[in-house]
Amino acid sequence: QTLAFLTARKGLAGLPSLLIVPTSLVGVWTREAARFAPDLRVLALHGPDRKARFSQIASHVLVVTTYPLLHRDHQTLAAQAYDCVILDEAQAVKNPAARAAKLIRDLRARQRLALTGTPMENNLQELWALFDWLVPGLLGHRKAFQKSFRGPIENDGDRAAQALLSRRIAPFMLRRTKDQVAPDLPPKTVITEIVSLSGAQRELYETIRIAMDQRVRDALLHRGLAGAHITVLDALLKLRQVCCDPALVKLPVAAEITASAKRSHLMAMLEELLAEGRRVLVFSQFVEMLRLIEADVRARNWDYSWLSGETQDREDLVARFQTGSVPIFLISLKAGGVGLTLTAADTVILYDPWWNPAVERQAMDRTHRIGQDRPVFVYRLITEGSIEARIEAMQARKQALADAVFDPAHSGPEVLSEADILALFQPLSPGGD
Repeated sequence: QTLAFLTARKGLAGLPSLLIVPTSLVGVWTREAARFAPDLRVLALHGPDRKARFSQIASHVLVVTTYPLLHRDHQTLAAQAYDCVILDEAQAVKNPAARAAKLIRDLRARQRLALTGTPMENNLQELWALFDWLVPGLLGHRKAFQKSFRGPIENDGDRAAQALLSRRIAPFMLRRTKDQVAPDLPPKTVITEIVSLSGAQRELYETIRIAMDQRVRDALLHRGLAGAHITVLDALLKLRQVCCDPALVKLPVAAEITASAKRSHLMAMLEELLAEGRRVLVFSQFVEMLRLIEADVRARNWDYSWLSGETQDREDLVARFQTGSVPIFLISLKAGGVGLTLTAADTVILYDPWWNPAVERQAMDRTHRIGQDRPVFVYRLITEGSIEARIEAMQARKQALADAVFDPAHSGPEVLSEADILALFQPLSPGGD
């Protein structure tokens, strides 16, 4: 759609347009432009020799740069006027205090366009940050937005405030769901695989849970819900790590525990899936967890590819998987959740859940997208009765907040209270041994 928009304006603009993308997407955009809009003159300002191309900016229709290069090339980029400045994966500037969020405000353009599948990942301040750049003044000053919208909606479930916010942003959003864009896509089936903890791993979970429960209660008592934020996140992290694999837990009590219920379950799944000829993406938020899975995969002599934030040859790895050279792709959720097209896969395994459903959808969408011609199966591995199961229940609330803001027909979100937080640290439900 964006390439079509730029093509339509090519003869009218008289100025270049600037596209800012994550580093991993420079190649994607230049290839897609050559494929779908070959008449667009595209200049990619990327790599150590990019400064030699600065003088060519004005003579191109589309100039592509990256968020990390904004601060290095800011003086040159800000000196040029643009027809349109476009942010891809615009949630990259969701923090209004971040340097990139400040630098984009210095770019002069007739129009601004933000492309994102996740305009709000965690809270409404992220939505405000996008619109404060996109349509300055639409949602007021940040403090006023907090008072009029974020506080009432997130804390009180104020449906009138939610409806007003929805109406205000609606004229400035083009929201198209996958069913509208690609109605012929084959079905996607999401399956929750329940894994039970047992033995030493179960005992470790309970030991850490009891300690974390007390820490969180003390923090809530003395600092309140807002002040206890860091303590709660740290407690959640430790319990999630136990669920994934005791090897992730950097405590002496965990060092001698080698059994991992979920990791064993994953290997059994992969054995069966590969025997059926399936092509599999395995996502984890923990790079260290992926390394443990990698060791298991290598021990079984399975061919695989690997992608994390440190990976340099992303496009080669994608091509290797897409052409069928390897059946397994191990991917860090942060590094590979966006910017990849892996339609050769028909199976996605989400090893560890998090309570932002948008992040999980992005992972699923690496394969369930235009070009996919087979049914897609997504497996979410959830540890029975644990923090993971309780997070899964809370995902519905996170989704409700997003739905309520972007679609006034949805009811408002429920409020996450101290009682909800404490419920996360309840004992494991019956099961295991």
